Amino acid sequence: MKDLTSPFWIKLKGILFLLIGIVAAVLVLLDNLKWQTAVLLVVAIWSFCRFYYFAFYVIEKYVDPGYKFSGLYSFVKYMCQRRR
Repeated sequence: MKDLTSPFWIKLKGILFLLIGIVAAVLVLLDNLKWQTAVLLVVAIWSFCRFYYFAFYVIEKYVDPGYKFSGLYSFVKYMCQRRR
């Protein structure tokens, strides 16, 4: 499979990810309409975003500038190899 290089398709892919996330969050809240659910959903989304930032920016810029990650699987492999 080729890498996605078209700016139009890259932007469309980002918008679709955003829409999927919004629909999923709305469905979770409609299923369990409590303020605790909304707060936990916001905290979970925020923490996953921070983890993603950590995995791809912090590690590459501050911990190991020579290593480039290609995805979360690559990050997991890197973390497992570094512990040995």
